Amino acid sequence: MASGSDRNPIIIGGLPSQVPDFDPEETQEWLDSLDAAVDERGRERARYLMLRLIERAREKRVAVPEMRSTDYVNTIATKDEPFFPGDEEIERKVLNATRWNAAVMVSRAQRPGIGVGGHIATFASSASLYDVGFNHFFRGKDDGLGGDQIFFQGHASPGIYARAFLLDRLSEAQLDAFRQEKSKAPNGLSSYPHPRLMPDFWEFPTVSMGLGPLGAIYQARMNRYMEARGIADTSQSHVWAYLGDGEMDEPESLGQLSIAAREGLDNLTFVVNCNLQRLDGPVRGNGKIIQELESQFRGAGWNVIKLVWDRSWDPLLAQDRTGILVNKLNTTPDGQFQTYATESGSYIREHFFGDDPRLRDMVKDMTDDQILHLGRGGHDHKKVYAAYAAAKAHKGQPTVILAQTVKGWTLGPNFEGRNATHQMKKLTVEDLKRFRDRLHIPITDKQLDEGYPPYYHPGRDSEEIQYMHDRRKGLGGYVPTRVVRAKPLVLPEDKTYATAKKGSGQQSIATTMAFVRILKDLMRDKEIGKRFVLIAPDEYRTFGMDAFFPSAKIYNPLGQQYEAVDRDLLLAYKESPTGQMLHDGISEAGCTASLIAAGSAYATHGEPLIPVYVFYSMFGFQRTGDQFWQMADQLARGFVLGATAGRTTLTGEGLQHADGHSQLLASTNPGCVAYDPAFGYEIAHIVKDGLRRMYGENSEDVFYYLTVYNEPIQHPAEPENVDVEGILKGVYRFKSGERGMIPAQIMASGVAVPWAVEAQQILADEWNVKADVWSATSWNELRREAVDVERYNLLHPEEELRVPYVTQKLSGSEGPFVAVSDWMRSVPDQIARWVPGAYQSLGADGFGFADTRGAARRFFHIDAQSIVLAVLTELAKEGRIDRSVLKTAIDRYELLDVAAADPGAAGGDA
Repeated sequence: MASGSDRNPIIIGGLPSQVPDFDPEETQEWLDSLDAAVDERGRERARYLMLRLIERAREKRVAVPEMRSTDYVNTIATKDEPFFPGDEEIERKVLNATRWNAAVMVSRAQRPGIGVGGHIATFASSASLYDVGFNHFFRGKDDGLGGDQIFFQGHASPGIYARAFLLDRLSEAQLDAFRQEKSKAPNGLSSYPHPRLMPDFWEFPTVSMGLGPLGAIYQARMNRYMEARGIADTSQSHVWAYLGDGEMDEPESLGQLSIAAREGLDNLTFVVNCNLQRLDGPVRGNGKIIQELESQFRGAGWNVIKLVWDRSWDPLLAQDRTGILVNKLNTTPDGQFQTYATESGSYIREHFFGDDPRLRDMVKDMTDDQILHLGRGGHDHKKVYAAYAAAKAHKGQPTVILAQTVKGWTLGPNFEGRNATHQMKKLTVEDLKRFRDRLHIPITDKQLDEGYPPYYHPGRDSEEIQYMHDRRKGLGGYVPTRVVRAKPLVLPEDKTYATAKKGSGQQSIATTMAFVRILKDLMRDKEIGKRFVLIAPDEYRTFGMDAFFPSAKIYNPLGQQYEAVDRDLLLAYKESPTGQMLHDGISEAGCTASLIAAGSAYATHGEPLIPVYVFYSMFGFQRTGDQFWQMADQLARGFVLGATAGRTTLTGEGLQHADGHSQLLASTNPGCVAYDPAFGYEIAHIVKDGLRRMYGENSEDVFYYLTVYNEPIQHPAEPENVDVEGILKGVYRFKSGERGMIPAQIMASGVAVPWAVEAQQILADEWNVKADVWSATSWNELRREAVDVERYNLLHPEEELRVPYVTQKLSGSEGPFVAVSDWMRSVPDQIARWVPGAYQSLGADGFGFADTRGAARRFFHIDAQSIVLAVLTELAKEGRIDRSVLKTAIDRYELLDVAAADPGAAGGDA
């Protein structure tokens, strides 16, 4: 076992290769001994001796290479298994009742007229893995702390519901409302673990496969982070992630294993249910998934426990003195083991044991039925308990338990091990009878022949149910349970935002820097300053956040064990075990997982954290959009900053970095409140309101997305009597037209507002047009409110019609409306139907490219001169001006010549 001091070895299992032999004679004696062992006792005996030497070398702390995979047997020898403290007979009865109710619930959900489906086979294979956890390991929250964090495998949810039913946490009516959340409200049960849909029950959404393991790693890390910073006592919390072997093919499942090993997260255990099947077939038909995963996890620095065979194999393995049985286990592919799970004992005798007389001799006294019941380790409570106990006891490394099971276990020959098992949702009457008999459930044939199969509950006063309650009481309460104990935060006073409201004076700064300045003032606040969690994917300097290095510091549990190359600089890179900043490397997925863990700490541990995740805007909703849905589902809160936003603002970076659509993607997430602010004072009001909505009284389960830019501009001071409501709801009049006779309206967001102001001046000076400029801080929020109004009007025809905010706000404004932004036109087009007048949008539709800002904007026709043309075009449509002026404008401004555009401001990475 690794000690705490070995948490971060630079060379893992290394062996020096350039060391001279100081005693060749002694070396030869060792080599001769090995040769003699091979010659006299055989290769298998020599192999055993070598393995024992490696084991002893590790015990003596001698650096020897790690073995990337071991024999296809249990890691924990029978002699090393601890005493099993439970009553196995009672636990078997409990599990049988749970198995029955889980299968019946899904089968009843397939009744005619409903047919909403469900999954039976996943829980059937993993039931013992969960049951041992429930009975002996999973800690609840009754002590006022966070308990354990358990990431349940999504497809196993019926089994978790079935157990909750036995504990009277769910009713029969709720089981019958599985996957009928609206039609059977308030009894409906969500299909998978969805905290947003069942906020008192589930904690972590996991069914988008790959996100469970990723989330679990960063949850375990967040637990350590909160402990290190003195925010919450997480010392007793353990993170358990239940995963499928097929799920491990998802890049997210294995992509961040190294951080768990690097930071020594021994508060984390993966339990991989290796039933050898994906959704439609074997995981590794010609290979061995357990061996493959063992190599990957060992290589990443994890402690690996293989739980392959149940206790019925122990006598056979004990008599395997030649290694012939272990060799057969090592060389049999998974596809064949899957077949053995569906065949008879005689078939296994012939095909597994029959090709070698030594193997045949091993089972000569066993019946075919005994051979048939040589089982998989993941179904043996004592073996599972031994693996869990070893995982909890191991220090210095995270642990993975690779548990072999049979998909559809106990469901009968039509289900067990079949390729189609995952999609099978209903048991026939004959299936149910076999299933009942195997589980010894006291339900009659008549009950199964007439109507739908009934649920089974042994009675509230039964020995089994009392045992379950006693176990959970001893472990601190029921799981899964989501509890929100966090109190509202004392929010900063208005003066905290004063600097941003003053503007930037003669200095030009990007809106990213405007936000960073606000953040710096917020982090000084004595009430909430310490609760900010800064997160970035190796881009703090890009976003102008290196100013936080000296004070907030970068979190590293090992501190900084080297002299930083920039240590003489004022803004030197500084790591600390109590650091506030999370620097997750070049991994947006890892950063988003940190964001989710921090953003849900108010529920997980009862202590609110305020994550601020800053990233290249293109690589947020586009790259990790699934995780942002996970964030919304987990009811996480915080600020998400899409920096370097816009399709034309990040000069020179080219197609993949040119974001013209993240606001549109953000609009699809109901939990996301998205803004595209133009100036520092707008950001100040948005951040202030975000803190109120997410962390104040009557807090809401939302998160804020702000797109900010790297183009330096001069920020005006906040106008007197500024329209704060308009800023927060999505639109306000920023600058009224002062000259001209022909009225028009220009709406712009973010970095486009200065273009609109320039266009306003050109229109007045050259075309006698008096245009008002509106700052549209959130096209998305305007649309969302308008949709809600329309829905209300649709369903309340007898009441006075409500009017969308955007319609109210723009009513009475004369002339056509032209909308412009650095986004594709679909973003401002969201509000088109509610604008009270002619409406045209300009946008950066298409792929981005590398060029000057001016050239790019001229190409997309969103620059000031193009806005002028758009306004004139709409006025010509209304007959306010002659159409001949349009060609004049095109020629005057050389709108067809990209090279003729003013290149615009350069630089401004932050």
